[in-house]
Amino acid sequence: MYQLTRISKALTVVSLSSLLFMGQSIAAETTDSVSASNSVKAPAEVSPVTNGVSQKLTGDSKAATSLNKLLPTIKYTTENLSDNAKKINNVIWTADAEIDRNIGTKLQALLNWHHNGVGPVDGYWGKNTRKAMQAFQKANGLNITDTLNAETWQALTKNEKLTTQPVLVSYQLTEADVNVKTTTIPADSVAKSKLEGMYYESLTEALAEKFHISEKYLKSLNPDASFTAGEIITVYNPGNPNTKPVHRVVADKATETLYAYDENNNLIASYPTTVGSTATPSPTGTHTVKVKVHEPNYTYTANDGSKSIIPPGPNNPVGSVWIGLSKPTYGIHGSPDPARISRQASAGCVRLTNWDALSLLGVIKNGATVEFS
Repeated sequence: MYQLTRISKALTVVSLSSLLFMGQSIAAETTDSVSASNSVKAPAEVSPVTNGVSQKLTGDSKAATSLNKLLPTIKYTTENLSDNAKKINNVIWTADAEIDRNIGTKLQALLNWHHNGVGPVDGYWGKNTRKAMQAFQKANGLNITDTLNAETWQALTKNEKLTTQPVLVSYQLTEADVNVKTTTIPADSVAKSKLEGMYYESLTEALAEKFHISEKYLKSLNPDASFTAGEIITVYNPGNPNTKPVHRVVADKATETLYAYDENNNLIASYPTTVGSTATPSPTGTHTVKVKVHEPNYTYTANDGSKSIIPPGPNNPVGSVWIGLSKPTYGIHGSPDPARISRQASAGCVRLTNWDALSLLGVIKNGATVEFS
């Protein structure tokens, strides 16, 4: 059994608690800004509109401070975009029009910017995009539909500044971007435990996660890219995350969606998720958030009782985040494979993309209610 710890600004190590995860344990270091109580409220309204800089929040609230530390700042321009990228940025859906990849990309962006996550942006209409649309409809008192309609599109596009924000942007790769650590991830847990870190397996995997886009779509948008420092590539503009403190979340097993609510029970964000499986179902009832960890490690316990401690990293079995619940062994966590969210099983926990898990980590309150329905 291993203990969760955190390092304060004075580098004092504080033991928090022992934690098991479905026969495995999990531990990590986290900062005061993440684990401290969100006693200061975020501004009532923080615009998701970006102006050349994405994921850089203003204000000194606990949420904004935490999110600025957890999420990478993305400086972009709209210069040198291809004709196809410009077409996507300017496309407008009309009633009964087919949702092709151009419309699909714009729709996914609008849903994301309204804080209804679609998973990795790929431009295709699919179950996660449909679920995000339905969460948006639910939050805005609209009719819940299986297909996009005029009422929903009008609601998505009523904020002119948001609607005209660029979906695809130009980004100049930095030395830090291209010098990211990579490794080959073995299948065996003992072999994984011998790695320095559960890093990305390729540069394009790292870039895709940074920009919340599918790796295949990133490559198709940049067919001739060498992905070297100084190169300008076309990427998806993630926008700004929800900054309103989350007091309650509901993990809906039927829709495979995690719904987030504020202190007044307003639905303020949703995330596609995997919730348990037939073999290892998620718990029932209501629980609370007990611990929040950035960059957790993971201890796998084999059938013979031997343990293998798998180091932190985005490809760790629980990704980049662990939000432990009052129900022992269960939590909300990230994922090493964002493309499979809602498409694979979990060991009873709530699995999110790493970026959604990081966004939630920055705003969820200590002691927040976690309901399984």
